[in-house]
Amino acid sequence: MSLVVSSLIFAAYTPLCMKPNKVRKVIIDAGHGGKDPGCFGKKLQEKDVCFNVAMEVGALIKMHLPDVQVVYTRTQKNQFVELRERARLANREHGDLFMSIHCNASTSKEASGTETYIMGMNEFNSNEDDVALRENASILNEVDYLEKYDGFDPESPMSHIILANYQNTFQHNSLRFASHIENEFVESARRKSRGVKQSSFVVLWKTAMPSVLVEVGFLTNPEEETFLGDSTGKTNIALGIFHAFEKYKNTVEVRNPNNQK
Repeated sequence: MSLVVSSLIFAAYTPLCMKPNKVRKVIIDAGHGGKDPGCFGKKLQEKDVCFNVAMEVGALIKMHLPDVQVVYTRTQKNQFVELRERARLANREHGDLFMSIHCNASTSKEASGTETYIMGMNEFNSNEDDVALRENASILNEVDYLEKYDGFDPESPMSHIILANYQNTFQHNSLRFASHIENEFVESARRKSRGVKQSSFVVLWKTAMPSVLVEVGFLTNPEEETFLGDSTGKTNIALGIFHAFEKYKNTVEVRNPNNQK
């Protein structure tokens, strides 16, 4: 199902299990960590960039939106957290929104730009599935991963197709938040956007809330690695995500005029 078609279907659908009009707790997931470094640039490791951006996004939310509680899946720079535990934590905390922050990689040094993913189905062997294959490979660092993830094999194309068909009842709001992120990356961070995409990510699989995975840039692109390693670049990316969150929050919180808070 294409992103456009799926967005039209879910635009008119609001499941009863959703918590409408409230965004009071956000789960921020810094991708990778510990023995799982993620991808590499010449100087930077994905796990470190993700952690730095995640901490800054959380700090901005705490400062400017004090009514929102921020929960991190990874609180230490060199901490390893299993993918399933990230979703479990988000669900235990009854989060209203989940964002997983990552960096991209490519065999081409020219590949550049940001992209934001939601759970969904597309044609396999596309670039979107290459990203999912790489990010989902994190579970290979876990013991008994086939048992933990119901037989999911990150090296099997069929496993990714099955995973992508998982019913995500929060797809409409996931798409809404993802769109805000990519718009902000262009407008406020002045980054090239590769758009909002769908693919099958284990970390988004069982989160019972709107969820996105954000690729903030390519560490394999020397220019983007320099940008992401610079404090100003990191702040620009964090501000883009924060402004997107603020817009998303304002959009979904439709207040009752007779009960203003």
